Amino acid sequence: MLSISRAQPRQLPNLQGIRRLQKSQACAATAVSPAAVPFSRSIPAAAAMSTRTLYTHTQTQALPLRPILPPTYIRTFSSTPRRRESGLFPDLDRITSLVAGARDRLLSHPGIPPEGETATALRICAEAADLVMDTAPHVQAQPSPAAHAAGASLLELGSDTEKTKTSQSIVDFISDAAFAIVDDKRVFLTASLLEQYVQIQARLGRPNSLPRILEAYASRPAPRNSKGTIAYKPQNPKDVRSSVAPEVADAALDTALVAKSLDAAVGVVEWTYAAPAFVRYKLLRRGLLPGFVVVGVPMATYILASQLATYQQTMDTATATGMSFAAILAYIGFTGTIGVVANATANDQMRRVTWAPGTPLRERWLREEERDALDKVACAFGFREAHRYGEEEGAEFQALREYIMSKGMLMDQVELMEGMSS
Repeated sequence: MLSISRAQPRQLPNLQGIRRLQKSQACAATAVSPAAVPFSRSIPAAAAMSTRTLYTHTQTQALPLRPILPPTYIRTFSSTPRRRESGLFPDLDRITSLVAGARDRLLSHPGIPPEGETATALRICAEAADLVMDTAPHVQAQPSPAAHAAGASLLELGSDTEKTKTSQSIVDFISDAAFAIVDDKRVFLTASLLEQYVQIQARLGRPNSLPRILEAYASRPAPRNSKGTIAYKPQNPKDVRSSVAPEVADAALDTALVAKSLDAAVGVVEWTYAAPAFVRYKLLRRGLLPGFVVVGVPMATYILASQLATYQQTMDTATATGMSFAAILAYIGFTGTIGVVANATANDQMRRVTWAPGTPLRERWLREEERDALDKVACAFGFREAHRYGEEEGAEFQALREYIMSKGMLMDQVELMEGMSS
């Protein structure tokens, strides 16, 4: 007789505990770790954005915004991927109010705004631009789980279009606010403020206002206090202090080329590389040391020749010194001249824009940055294939070609094109 053992009843799982565990894991996966948010030096409470909550979440509580960072640390913010993965969206209304408040506080200043307040207002605009642009791709193109159905696809398309328009409007608002801050005639534009403004417009991709601000940096009268009123002192656009730093000029030009704005690109070149102040800046920075060398070479040569004359007995010391001096100086002069001519006439770095025949070597050296910038513009707006150079059509490109010719340069010189050299 078989004995049948009764099976033990199976215990039911603790569903409440499992749900609690899943909920805690989900919250831990979506939370942003405070250690991932870098902090910088604190700023005054009136301009601090660290206590503001610009980010909202559909399921979690509001997260505090990172503090305003100096311009050199803005791009090192490392929590952007976490924002995109966790579904964080910028509170556009809060960003708008903070940017508008910073702009209005500066413009309502009764006198000349200090450079520190202007820099703080621009930092707020830069911070807002960084926040909006970090989440702009996420806002514009985020797949929906219900997008497989036809009706859901249409709804999602309309929602994405509305979010894109909203993002573009807030980008335009930040760009206009930054422009209003630096365009005020009471604001004295310094090199650091100009760099901040160029970084903001480069981050937003709005280069149209850059030529005007670059012109204002060089030629706008400087404000100063005079007996309780604001007086304006004219500036010399040709002064070396009015030149734009090469790094800032490169950033402004790259912004215009990325945005495909031909007018902005030509304007940036005109007020940076082609400005007389930039030529003088280059002459002082890169030509001062060679000038001292040229002046000091004859003296050093004469000292060397007089020392060499003491090591011979075939002629008197004065004759030997003269012959040694002439020989050494002739060798240095001829060799240096060949090197200068070879360096000034080198065209390996030229792609489409070259110098017109007969351009002096001195002018070629002084305006090489201008030619290189126009070369970048021509390559950015023309065909990329080398065998199609010169086939561009359209009024804008023809105007660019004529503008380059008016500068003493040639575009697509036949003798230097690929396959045309003898």
